[in-house]
Amino acid sequence: MSSLLLSYYGDDLTGSTDVMEALASHGVPTVLFTDVPTAAQRSRFPEARAIGIAGTSRSETPAWMDAHLAPAFAALRGLGASVTHYKVCSTFDSAPQVGNIGRAAELGAAAFGQDVVPLVVGAPQLKRYTAFGNLFAAFRGETYRIDRHPVMSRHPVTPMREADLRLHLAAQTARPVTLADLVALAGPDPSATVDRLLATPDSLLLIDVADAATQAEAGRQLWRLAQAGRRFTVGSSGIEYALLAEWARQGLLPGTASFPAVAPVERLAVVSGSCSPTTEAQIRTALSDGFEGLALDPRDLIGPNREETVARAVADGTARLRQGKSVLAYTALGPATDLGAAMEGARHLVGRGLGRILAGLVAAERLTRAVVAGGDTSSHALREIETMALTTRMPLAASPGSPLCTAHSESAIFSGLEIAFKGGQVGDDHYFSRIRDGFPGI
Repeated sequence: MSSLLLSYYGDDLTGSTDVMEALASHGVPTVLFTDVPTAAQRSRFPEARAIGIAGTSRSETPAWMDAHLAPAFAALRGLGASVTHYKVCSTFDSAPQVGNIGRAAELGAAAFGQDVVPLVVGAPQLKRYTAFGNLFAAFRGETYRIDRHPVMSRHPVTPMREADLRLHLAAQTARPVTLADLVALAGPDPSATVDRLLATPDSLLLIDVADAATQAEAGRQLWRLAQAGRRFTVGSSGIEYALLAEWARQGLLPGTASFPAVAPVERLAVVSGSCSPTTEAQIRTALSDGFEGLALDPRDLIGPNREETVARAVADGTARLRQGKSVLAYTALGPATDLGAAMEGARHLVGRGLGRILAGLVAAERLTRAVVAGGDTSSHALREIETMALTTRMPLAASPGSPLCTAHSESAIFSGLEIAFKGGQVGDDHYFSRIRDGFPGI
């Protein structure tokens, strides 16, 4: 068995930190690189048993994937990890023209010389469930089929209009999708069912996960398939949660980890490009809890005067920080403010602009803690902050999937920065205030 249990490529940053948090919380030392790491960079983390690469493929085209994912998968294959995972969002939002999961699976299968690619999406820890191939997700205490989910059915870029993941993927790949469903997993011989499904050539094998029992069985099957040579997998962090159960059963990891307390900070900088109603509530709560808001027009961050917009926001935010205030710069306040077609093809520029604003605020005031809100925003914003890698500073039990991270950088300004990256639909209303106010050790 390789000393490296797992390697992964995250299709966006918040999904990548989600995996890192799940692994680190269970005693698997994990480092998340912002690009394919060099041998020298890897050597700085000799304790790592999992290595990730934070990508942007969720917001990219199939042509981009052909150019960028193929070499990334080749690099991951070269690491020799026991399992390699292409990580997608647990809401599975994707489309043929952007974030195409089917195309990514094809590229991974080619890189690893693999006929069948296992697929796991359900993650009860995140309130995501698959039953008979259909995806369900919770929102504010209610569980919805994903095509009826109040947020994901209306996603501004990749709305989910089909809950059956087999049908959803049929628009993205010609590979057939077989299913090991709940009944088969609870039956007397799940392995026999999986082996029968493996006979379908050049396919994806979806494994239902709806509860702890099916998750444990999924982990057993994923590990069995990996040891038999099918190391490449696709799915949410449900892959890691399933494998963690199996690794713990086999005594391959301690299962727990400790993290020292996070002290409060007087000032915090937050940038948000999310249009989610969840983030809207978090922004409104933060503004009522002492944060100073900087409302930005996203069109100013994609137009010819975007550099002036960034400079003005940095100057304005710095002035407020010097007054002892925490600053929250945002380009949307809920789905009603999403500019839709006006932003088509340019949302990555918004993320980059917000990243430059955050970098400017951190540099100007030597801030020690910051937050980026929005999945796509986080992926592109990180490219504007001088960060080589991230590790988990503190898992956040109230909002799993969005840990507080430690930045590793060649720059003294950003090295050691505590920073959280939050998906649009993640966290309770007090998320930003909690990051400012700190956490007890665990």
